[in-house]
Amino acid sequence: MKISKEFQVGLFMVMAILLLYFGFSFLKGTDFLSSTNKYYAFYENVDNLTESNQIYLNGLAVGRVSDITIQQRKNRVLVELEIDSDIILGDSSIAVLNGELLGGRFIQLIVGKDSKLLEPKDTIRSEIAKGLMDFLTESAEPVAANLQTTLKKLNIILDGLAKNTKQLDTMFIRLQTTPGLINKTLNTANTNIGELSGSFKSVAGNLNGTLNELKPTLENFKTLSDSLKMLQLNGTLSKAQETLARLNETLAKLNKGDNTASKLMTDDELYNNLNKLLLSMDSLANHLNENPKHFFAPLGKSKKKIERELNQQQEEKEKAQKP
Repeated sequence: MKISKEFQVGLFMVMAILLLYFGFSFLKGTDFLSSTNKYYAFYENVDNLTESNQIYLNGLAVGRVSDITIQQRKNRVLVELEIDSDIILGDSSIAVLNGELLGGRFIQLIVGKDSKLLEPKDTIRSEIAKGLMDFLTESAEPVAANLQTTLKKLNIILDGLAKNTKQLDTMFIRLQTTPGLINKTLNTANTNIGELSGSFKSVAGNLNGTLNELKPTLENFKTLSDSLKMLQLNGTLSKAQETLARLNETLAKLNKGDNTASKLMTDDELYNNLNKLLLSMDSLANHLNENPKHFFAPLGKSKKKIERELNQQQEEKEKAQKP
């Protein structure tokens, strides 16, 4: 059976169209060899999200955005998510709309601890990630507040500087007259110093004349004091000589031996008698302490009775001393 050229051309066109369709779908991210499940998410603003944008889980592409429709009455956008059937989603899963620095958009899946599994065509919780501008605005708010406070403080400082400049201007104006006052003060001081130097010279001349006049008077005072010192020294020497003469007379009388003091110094008999007298008085005092009855009895005691008692006492002492 012979195939006509028209049939061959038609078959070739059909195959080309099919290849073009499948190639275009593959480029859009459709995988014809793997099964997928469709889920839905609602967003208030998709921010340039388009169909065929990728869906990532832990940095791995697991699906694509298959359809985007707007619900104008509810003021929201419905996004259809085509996710590989191997991915199990639950009620804690979140579809976060995120973007790249250059403007590309994608959806990032966050899977948590699920308490209930989602069925295909169920709705997933949705969130919109913060962009770079959001981070910048959040970080710029405290900086702007600090900048405002800094500007306020700077304004206060500038106001103070303006006031200080006015005060400095008045000070400089007053300082312009100060050199003239200083010159006048120096001129008056020079004249006063000249007058003081002249008065000092006159006082010094008068003082020198007075000192010259006082020189003979001072010399007279010196001679007078020297004479007074000599008079006092002569009187002292005469008194000392008289005292030495009297001392010599006394020593001469002591050396003669005809008086009581010289006998006390030269004669030993008086010393011995005095020593015996002191010994007798000592024995008498001892006897009085030991035998007061001998002296203080009503009629006293005779000498024999006293000797007899003394002998008895001596015998008693000897007996007590024997063993």
